[in-house]
Amino acid sequence: MKKAFKSEQSGRSMVEMLGVLAIIGVLSVGGISGYSKAMAKFKLTKAQDQLTMLLMNIRTAYATSPSYSGISSSNAIAYNLAPSDMISGTSLHNAFGGSVTISSGGTSNTRFAIVFNGLGKDTCASLASTDWGTDGLVGINIAGATVDTPNFTPAHDGSSDAVGKALPVSMPQAYTECSGSTATNSITWVYY
Repeated sequence: MKKAFKSEQSGRSMVEMLGVLAIIGVLSVGGISGYSKAMAKFKLTKAQDQLTMLLMNIRTAYATSPSYSGISSSNAIAYNLAPSDMISGTSLHNAFGGSVTISSGGTSNTRFAIVFNGLGKDTCASLASTDWGTDGLVGINIAGATVDTPNFTPAHDGSSDAVGKALPVSMPQAYTECSGSTATNSITWVYY
C-alpha cells in the first residue's frame, strides 16, 4: 500500500525573516549606542569620585602638617590615600586609564597638585568645567597634552586679572583648552 504524502509547509518566508533581522539590527545599534553613552557617564562620575576621595584623603592626612612636603603618587599609595580602584601596581590611574600624578610645590611646599592625564576632549571639558568649589582650590590648568610636572601657577585661578580664566571654568573655555582630539588631554588641580 502506498501512502500519499501530503506536503504542508509551515514557517516564515525569506522576506519575513529578513524583516525580523533588520529590526533586530536597528535595535542592536541603538542598544550599543545607549550602552556606550552610559559607560562614558559612569566613567566620568567615577573619575569625579576618585578625585574627590583623593583630595579628601590628602587634606585629612596633612591636616596638622605645615606643608605637603613628601606627597607623591607613590606615597599616596603607601599611605592608603588613593582609592583602591586607582591603584595599578606602583602607579595611579584614573577611570579612563590615564596616569594620575600627585606632587607638592609652591612656596615651602604649601600646595599640592593632582594631575589626570589621558583624557578625551569631551571628558576633559566636562571635568575641567565641573564646579569644584573654592575650599582650598588655588586653580586649574588644562593642557591638550600629557603633563609630567605640574605647573603650580594655574591659568584658571579666579583672580580679577585672569580675563577668561575664571573659576569655575566655563564649558566653552574648557572645550577650547582641551585641544587634544584623542585621549591626550590633562587637567591639573592645584590646592593649598
